[in-house]
Amino acid sequence: MTYHYVGIDHVQLAAPPGCETEARHFYSAVLGFIEVPKPEALQKRGGVWFQCGSHQVHIGVQSDFTPATKAHPAFHVKHIEALRSSLLDQSISVIPDDARDDEGVIRFYIHDPFGNRIEFIEWDKQL
Repeated sequence: MTYHYVGIDHVQLAAPPGCETEARHFYSAVLGFIEVPKPEALQKRGGVWFQCGSHQVHIGVQSDFTPATKAHPAFHVKHIEALRSSLLDQSISVIPDDARDDEGVIRFYIHDPFGNRIEFIEWDKQL
């Protein structure tokens, strides 16, 4: 039997113990992700899960937490400028990145409340 990859099921980001309330606010209220219930067997580990389009983002608790400042998820967004405006309106620091402008890529970075780097990207289909 031959196997094939379907895609990414989820991305996990780490956060310190006790992060759940802040993660819920940031990922739900600020970014607009939808919280999804964790399986009962995993609830005792802490953390919180979210749906983002067809993928999930899992915020996992790590006792010796260090933020991911280079490795990061990149979320494909439609209407990225509206997202940028929303983040700025909420006093979220947006880090521009124009390294791929010549390819028709619009992108920027933010950091979640725990210091993890998150990228948002939109491909300009007109180029």
